[in-house]
Amino acid sequence: MSKRGPETPAEADGTTGLFTAVGKMLRLLRERKGLTQKEFGALVGYGPDAISAVERGVRTPQPDLLEKADEILDAGGLLKEVIPEVQAAMTKARTRHPEWYRDYAGLEAEAVELHFYANHGVPGLLQSEDYARAVFAKRRPFLDEETIERRVADRLSRQQVFERRPAPIVSYVLEEVVLDRPIGGRRVHVNQLRHLLQVGSMQNVEIQILPTSLEEHPNMDGAFNLLTHKRHGQVAYTEVQGYPRLTTDSEEVRKIADRYGIMRAMALSPSETRKLIENKLEEL
Repeated sequence: MSKRGPETPAEADGTTGLFTAVGKMLRLLRERKGLTQKEFGALVGYGPDAISAVERGVRTPQPDLLEKADEILDAGGLLKEVIPEVQAAMTKARTRHPEWYRDYAGLEAEAVELHFYANHGVPGLLQSEDYARAVFAKRRPFLDEETIERRVADRLSRQQVFERRPAPIVSYVLEEVVLDRPIGGRRVHVNQLRHLLQVGSMQNVEIQILPTSLEEHPNMDGAFNLLTHKRHGQVAYTEVQGYPRLTTDSEEVRKIADRYGIMRAMALSPSETRKLIENKLEEL
């Protein structure tokens, strides 16, 4: 018998059971209606990965999704009836991340602005489910299957920041190589690029690509995140070889923010970025 690790916070406070039950109910109603996850997602404004995650209980079913689903799936008020319980569970649910990451994850969940620079791979909030799984499956040292699935679920749960109201302002500057690295193989790569187009079409999200052909670069020091919390000033987060650093010194944060501003000015515009991604998809 395999040895099971300690409960995750979501398991300990009971939210996992609720979200799993709601997800199963949603799946049964969708299948009864004869809709695929992609078809249903298009009707409610969610991608198929998000619908899959909700149905498996690894992503919180947002109240607006349940309201729309109740009408579309002819649930007769069944899904609307559980919204108060879901909202209560969302309030008491604790962050499901490693201890060292929880301070940042907590800030991220309540941020009014989020800005990311990535030079190696697709940042977590932009990752499709299959891309995230491929990342965790190939990391060293190897992770067991249970840990991989838990990490994937936690990563998907972070992406609910996009669904918050009021929505935070989110921007990304990605090195072009991030688009070219086929993590997980061709199918995963293609779906990840499509996922970038989907997230980039959100009103509060801007994605910009920094072309590899540029001969100047203001930041050769690695990836970083800039975050502005609703009750605090801007902070910067970096992580190198598993060692995280949350920078709160205003002068140090200002220097990083300056570099980010310069990179945004040098990068392709969001519309140019979209065209570039579409061209790369055509070539695959």
